[in-house]
Amino acid sequence: MRVAFVGKGGSGKTTLSALFSRHLARSGAPVVAIDGDINQHLAQALGLDDGETFDAPPLSARLAEIKDHLRGDNPRITSSAAMIKTTPPGRGSRLLRLLGDDAVHAHHVQNVGGVPLMVTGEFDESDLGVACYHSKLGAVELYLNHLVDGPGEYVVVDMTAGADAFASGLFTRFDMTFLVAEPTRKGLSVYRQYRDHSEEFGIPVAVVGNKVTGEDDLLFLKEHVGDHLLAYFEQSSWVRSQERGRPQGDLEPHNVHALRQLRTALDGRTKDWEAFQKHAVEFHLRNAAAWADKATGSDLSAQVDPGFRHGPAALGSASA
Repeated sequence: MRVAFVGKGGSGKTTLSALFSRHLARSGAPVVAIDGDINQHLAQALGLDDGETFDAPPLSARLAEIKDHLRGDNPRITSSAAMIKTTPPGRGSRLLRLLGDDAVHAHHVQNVGGVPLMVTGEFDESDLGVACYHSKLGAVELYLNHLVDGPGEYVVVDMTAGADAFASGLFTRFDMTFLVAEPTRKGLSVYRQYRDHSEEFGIPVAVVGNKVTGEDDLLFLKEHVGDHLLAYFEQSSWVRSQERGRPQGDLEPHNVHALRQLRTALDGRTKDWEAFQKHAVEFHLRNAAAWADKATGSDLSAQVDPGFRHGPAALGSASA
C-alpha cells in the first residue's frame, strides 16, 4: 500500500509521516519512506542526529541512471532522454519490488531510525530560475509507476505542502492520502482542493487532525470535514522533545492509538491495479500532448503498451 501525507505548510505532515513510518517499521512490516517535500526534513524527523549525515544520493541526482534501469529492454522507450516522469511501464520494463535487489534501492536507500528512507533532493541554488521542484519529484513518480508492492508492504511519502501534487499525476499513485490539518481555517484551506480533485479520480482522502488541544478543536474539525475526519493527534510533548533532540519517555497513548487507526484504514483499502494503470496512461498522454512531445521531439503516446497489465502478474512480462 502507498500513502501520501499532504497538507498546508506547518501542519505537521512531516512529523506524522515519520511517526507512521516508524510505527510500521517497528511492527516488522516492510516499509520505505520517501521525502518528497521541497524542505527535506524527514530524515531529521525520523531521528537523524545533528552530527549524522544522510549519505544515500537523492533520487533526482541520478535520474538518468534510474530511467535507464527502469526502461530495461522495453522497445517502446527508445532512450532515457525520451522517458519523462509519467512514462508508464510496459512489457520489457524493469519493475521493482519493495526493497528488492535492484539498482534503485541499492543506491538510494539509507536506514534512519529503523526506517529505510529515500529522498528526492533539495531545491538548490543551481535550480533557481531554471527549474521547478516537480522536476525532482519526477523521480518519485517513476519509482511508484514501476513499483509492484505486495500485501503488507508500505510506501509512505511526505509530499510537498499545499496542492502542488496536482501539478502532475503523482497524486494518483497512492492507495490513500492522509491530509493533515490543524483545527483552524488556514489549516483546512488545502482540504477542499484535495477533496474535489481526488474525488474526480476516485482517490480516497482522509483528514487527520493534528495539534488538537481539546474538545473545541475536535468539534471544529468535525464541523468542517464531517465524516472525512479519520483520526486526530493531540498536542504532543514527546514530539516536541524529539524535535529538540532530547526525546523523553514514549509517545502518548492517544497518539499511538491514532497511528493504529491510520494503519487500519490503509489496510482496509483494496489494491486496484487496473485503475492505477489507467490513471498512469491518462496522465502520460496529458503530459505528452501538453509539453513533452514538443520537448523530446517524439510522439510519446507510442510509449503506452496497450497489452500491459500492471500488478503482480506483470512481473512475468517485465524484467523484474
